[in-house]
Amino acid sequence: MKAEALKVRSAGSQSVLVPTMGALHRGHIELIREARRLAGAKGSVVLSLFVNPTQFAPGEDLGKYPRTLEADIEVCKTEGVDVLFTPTPLGLYPEGFSTSIDVGSLGTKLCGLSRPGHFNGVATVVVKLFGITAPDIAVFGKKDFQQLAVIRRVVVDLDIGVEITGVETVREADGLAMSSRNRYLDDKARKEATAIAAALKTAAALYSTGEQRSAALVAAALEVLGREVSIEVEYIKVSSAESLEELETVDKKAFLALAVRISGTRLIDNIELC
Repeated sequence: MKAEALKVRSAGSQSVLVPTMGALHRGHIELIREARRLAGAKGSVVLSLFVNPTQFAPGEDLGKYPRTLEADIEVCKTEGVDVLFTPTPLGLYPEGFSTSIDVGSLGTKLCGLSRPGHFNGVATVVVKLFGITAPDIAVFGKKDFQQLAVIRRVVVDLDIGVEITGVETVREADGLAMSSRNRYLDDKARKEATAIAAALKTAAALYSTGEQRSAALVAAALEVLGREVSIEVEYIKVSSAESLEELETVDKKAFLALAVRISGTRLIDNIELC
């Protein structure tokens, strides 16, 4: 992979990385297409496929996370990915590996409250991928808004010369955000999951009328989620888009984010407010 990256750099071409954990869906395809656009006809699109063990806590779904390598390879061929990088855990974390990145307060808010250490694991593997694939640009989805904020902060703090681009969340026709974990949902849970996007849409509509109080926006979203008794709300908050600090009033660039569990499956989503 490093040799391939050096070849691209030597040719003076643009290299764009799409980091993924596989189980590729239409959301990933939009990331690939944006990467292809950014790379240009002569550039290189690299897609990494790695289910990163350091971002899973004990008891989470590392063992059952969907792995669909053959189907993912076909997606990459169809969408014009130039290099598919599929390292092994031992390849990225060899015996004696002991270094990790602590992302500080950004990793302790929102999803970080229930997943301690998760974003440290994300940041560590992404920085390793940057070092190996040497991209000019890396593309991430806005569905994982906290992850995007963390990576942007890491790149600035550590002077990593990679431009970070966020791509809008891709949704099903009924509004559910695309996620590899949607595969865990049975028909009943899948139908109930439509309340997630409906809740965000309701809060956004209220905000568009001039309501800036976070408590009112959260209450509007919770009222929609409460119609589905099987939905367990982990959190729903209005936060600053940069610091992720919870806001009482939407007076700066912000987003409304939530995490819920439906039949044991944890799903996240968000919507930008301004």
